[in-house]
Amino acid sequence: MIQLTRLNNHPLVVNSDLIKFIEQAPDTVITLVTGEKVLVRESAEEILNRIVEFRRSVLCGVVPGWDRPVVPPGAMGKTEPPERQE
Repeated sequence: MIQLTRLNNHPLVVNSDLIKFIEQAPDTVITLVTGEKVLVRESAEEILNRIVEFRRSVLCGVVPGWDRPVVPPGAMGKTEPPERQE
């Protein structure tokens, strides 16, 4: 999920998996797989950056705002969950 801003300055959270395509001419229009169109203030480039960062955080096992991975290095080879270090 990524947070964006509608043209009226209201925040909006979008499931990035539902984005079909993004157009920018001159306003940015996001078309969802449902056919719904959403106009936002962010540029297509900014939206793509947010999607990449969101997916990176999910795939790397990182919780936004944390400074270290949730899963310690080397823990993926273990069969039991790693102990959390404080």
